[in-house]
Amino acid sequence: MATANDVQIRAASEADVEVLYDLIVELASYEKLGDAVAGTTETLRRSLFEQEVAEALLLETADGEAVGYAIFFTNFSTFECRPGIWLEDVYVRPEHRRGGIGLAVMEHLAGIAAKRGYARLEWCALQWNEPALDFYAKLGARRLDDWRMLRLEEDGIKRLAGRA
Repeated sequence: MATANDVQIRAASEADVEVLYDLIVELASYEKLGDAVAGTTETLRRSLFEQEVAEALLLETADGEAVGYAIFFTNFSTFECRPGIWLEDVYVRPEHRRGGIGLAVMEHLAGIAAKRGYARLEWCALQWNEPALDFYAKLGARRLDDWRMLRLEEDGIKRLAGRA
């Protein structure tokens, strides 16, 4: 088991796309959403390194073993009139959990937000994932129970766009 002292957190490069994709599939399986993965390595590569719509961090041991990742992008708070970070995913392989790696990733992201002058660091967690919710509470994260997440997916977007 790797611990935070054994792991380097670095910006992912285009050469890391296959590893990132494999980790995304692992996360989807853990969240019982394996069938929901519709993207491909090529889509991921284009999104991260051509369109630059998100950033990825790779968590790896000194010998280059990938033990996790984080993907995040910039959002915007109209009330703060400043950007923030939306953490889309943070994943540490189960055999490497409980060694401080998740905390190190969150500290790293908070450092990025602070350095960039961002107002917020936000994310969501599945309601059933009590270990994650407990971990985030220990960080001082506040649950926003008054807010409900909403989503239009591709078909809904096309339908709505067609009405314009």
